[in-house]
Amino acid sequence: MNIRKLFLGAVAVIAGSVALSATSAAADRPWTEGTVSNISSIRTAPGKFDDYMAFLAKTYKPLMEAQKAAGNIVDYHIYTAMPRSPDDPDVFLVVTYKNMAALDGLRDRMEPIQEKLQGDAATRQAAMIARGSMRTQLGTEMVRQLVLK
Repeated sequence: MNIRKLFLGAVAVIAGSVALSATSAAADRPWTEGTVSNISSIRTAPGKFDDYMAFLAKTYKPLMEAQKAAGNIVDYHIYTAMPRSPDDPDVFLVVTYKNMAALDGLRDRMEPIQEKLQGDAATRQAAMIARGSMRTQLGTEMVRQLVLK
């Protein structure tokens, strides 16, 4: 029994030391974790750039503004780029969240707003299909901002 208590005590001391050194190491970092952004890379179909921008202005912008007002997102931006090849994006959609924890339960918080602005799931699915004729999503990337101290 005494050996078991000694062993558990040693494990507790080691675990405490590791936790303390991890906390100390984090405090020594010259940066803190900032916002998290989801970046969608989009390639518009030939001749469809203006149609896609009109779609974004009519559908995407009101949705993002409502999500921002609800506190689900911090901000959003749309960027255009000069593609280097036919496989490169010409539009980037960037949505910024407060932190990684803001992504927990996000769908449950966003869906009521989507339904209010864009209709039920079937209506949103039809819009997604129509949007597909204007553009191709090439990929999505998530990045985290690091804020230097």
